[in-house]
Amino acid sequence: MVLPMLLLVVLAAVTGVSAGGGGGEGGVRTYIVRVDADAKPSVYPTHAHWYEAAVLAAAGDGAGWPEGGPLIHTYSAAFHGFSARMSPAAAAALAAAPGVAAVVPERVRHLATTRSPRFLGLLSSPPSALLADSDFGADLVMAIVDTGISPAHRSFHDRGLGPVPTKWRGVCASGPGFPPNSCNRKLVGARFFSKGYEATSGRMNETAEVRSPLDTDGHGTHTASIAAGRYVFPASTLGYARGVAAGMAPKARLAAYKVCWAGGCFDSDILAAFDAAVADGVDVISLSVGGVVVPYYLDAIAIGAFGATEAGIVVSASAGNGGPGGLTVTNVAPWMATVGAGSMDRAFPANVRLGNGQVFDGVSVYGGPALESGMMYELVYAGASGGASSSAADGYSASMCLDGSLDPAAVRGKIVVCDRGVNSRAAKGDVVHRAGGFGMVLANGVFDGEGLVADCHVLPATAVGAAAGEKLRKYIASSTKQRPATGTILFEGTHLGVHPAPVVAAFSARGPNPQSPEILKPDLIAPGLNILAAWPSDVGPAGIPSDNRRTEFNILSGTSMACPHVSGLAALLKAAHPTWSPAAIKSALMTTAYIKDNSNGTIVDESTGAVADVFDFGAGHVDPMRAMDPGLVYDITPADYVNFLCNLNYTEQNIRAITRRQADCRGARRAGHAGNLNYPSLSATFVAEDGARATMKTHFIRTATNVGGGRAVYRATVRAPEGCNVTVQPRQLPFRRDGQKLSFTVRVEAAVAPTKNKKMEPGSSQVRSGALTWSDGRHTVSSPIVVTVQAPLQ
Repeated sequence: MVLPMLLLVVLAAVTGVSAGGGGGEGGVRTYIVRVDADAKPSVYPTHAHWYEAAVLAAAGDGAGWPEGGPLIHTYSAAFHGFSARMSPAAAAALAAAPGVAAVVPERVRHLATTRSPRFLGLLSSPPSALLADSDFGADLVMAIVDTGISPAHRSFHDRGLGPVPTKWRGVCASGPGFPPNSCNRKLVGARFFSKGYEATSGRMNETAEVRSPLDTDGHGTHTASIAAGRYVFPASTLGYARGVAAGMAPKARLAAYKVCWAGGCFDSDILAAFDAAVADGVDVISLSVGGVVVPYYLDAIAIGAFGATEAGIVVSASAGNGGPGGLTVTNVAPWMATVGAGSMDRAFPANVRLGNGQVFDGVSVYGGPALESGMMYELVYAGASGGASSSAADGYSASMCLDGSLDPAAVRGKIVVCDRGVNSRAAKGDVVHRAGGFGMVLANGVFDGEGLVADCHVLPATAVGAAAGEKLRKYIASSTKQRPATGTILFEGTHLGVHPAPVVAAFSARGPNPQSPEILKPDLIAPGLNILAAWPSDVGPAGIPSDNRRTEFNILSGTSMACPHVSGLAALLKAAHPTWSPAAIKSALMTTAYIKDNSNGTIVDESTGAVADVFDFGAGHVDPMRAMDPGLVYDITPADYVNFLCNLNYTEQNIRAITRRQADCRGARRAGHAGNLNYPSLSATFVAEDGARATMKTHFIRTATNVGGGRAVYRATVRAPEGCNVTVQPRQLPFRRDGQKLSFTVRVEAAVAPTKNKKMEPGSSQVRSGALTWSDGRHTVSSPIVVTVQAPLQ
């Protein structure tokens, strides 16, 4: 079978849909197909006609795809092609056709402030330099790809804003709860994309979800206001974090693209949002959605982000919440800013006091009736014998406080200790509350370490770290009927000026980059722990159906909250420097980031209390005031990214799947390796073949562009990773004018560090970090250097 003049990339949604499961009869599934935009035969009046003919040709007699036609979305801006419904047999026929580059599963993605502007130095009165020079982000349009938006929220009012930018070409889609007049000069556009979701999961339940851009979850409203919410006073969550709420770019315009639903966020819908955002004329895309890491040519987000970057749009994405384990970072393509999460100097203490006098630190934003002052309540660990309900299979479900697992007779009137994991933290409190418990202590496990997240619980509750949790369980286990374990929770409100800050949030996903270790990920961290931002008026702050409380703002945590901080800052930088490329903006944010906390020590890892490293925080914590005037930037063109892909040994078909262009890799492979992408960090990975002491060498070529305002001489300072020799040639960069580019080479020699056995264990690795800093006396331009030595598996 020959498909007419068709170059295809097929991304198959094999997400386990069976007949009757909502995806159509016969196991029909969704596929995303990339095509050569210039190859449409003239016989077809439109691309859609051509696409449908291609699917029908692959399906043979047309069987295997549901009534209503196979096409779901067509793409034409960030991505050329379509998504379609067809049977696995039809997809196999399509994959075997000449010109097909790849067939892989479409993936379902999942969703990964009164204080943060001040913590970042963005003062409104008098306005900081970045806010003043960017006019608070006015006339920039930010796309929020998320769960939609609550348009009537005060954070999105348009008082004092000028006309909608003339470059804006988008629409304001209407639907249930989202009338046509929902948009204004602040919220300039809104769309929703559900066809991919419904193709796999079946028609949505419109009693629980709405077919419109309206946010019925809260996540999208929250992230949108972090990025570009207006100044709102007063703002608080259940009395906590009182103050003025504001986003990073308060005058920037917003466009909401709803792609996430009850069943998740589907690649075909995410690609449709990217495609629409590019066509609509946005300047920044903020994506607080994550998933598994696959090769870039099979990653719908990476493909869509490349098309957006090529169009001059900054793409900022969350690093994921899979920390504190290594190799958990997602959204790792080098053309995206990958953002991890840190804390601020604000806390919400809710400490546990035991009957034996011990006090354990905890956090909470519970705002209801407090426990009776001075009274000590009996403590019970639900996982212990007698805590589980008769319907629970064992103590494990009860230890997690899963639905229906608690015995009301055992927990009524008591404070219940629940282990973290499986169900949501707020849902555990709801289970305790319905079983008659008076309070809850949520205890971390060993994997969670000491990282704590404050939640809007439905009963008096707090979260404690792993060490405190273990002591609590032992205290309860040692109790008797004559001497029961007792305790209470002391809610202390909002504390400011907390030290140390920032710390790397325990949940923040960590490197190294599992797809291309030559690119350090995450790129940087930003505030993502206990962030106050806008919240829909008809969604309870705990995010569970039983929560009937209502609040205008909510406090959430996640790299989902860190990402829009960087998105908003990118908008400010783009407004202040309209000629800067997406890579230049990311470079400015990375090379000016800091790694010292407010106690003047290196930023620590919340999960362990130990010093964090580059795989935790990347280049460091974002510093917007310094990013405004970075001195030098490391710029990258789309052609540079093609060379990078060549040096990953991708085939020409693989590269075309991402870039929409033919690639000649001969020159790129002669010129160097993937680490020579002009990235603001330097990462080298060596394999010690025999695991013994050896010296390994590599080099990096970088080109710096002067954006510091004229003549300047920059001098290099190196802090070499332990056991490494690092040289820079030349050691001075004499710039004669603004915009001038000068190149330099960094050579790294690394030796296997000595061990007791003189050899590394098979599969083990040694990681060491340092930094390269260029300075002209006024600017400081820093890049992390990370060297990883791996012993091969034997």
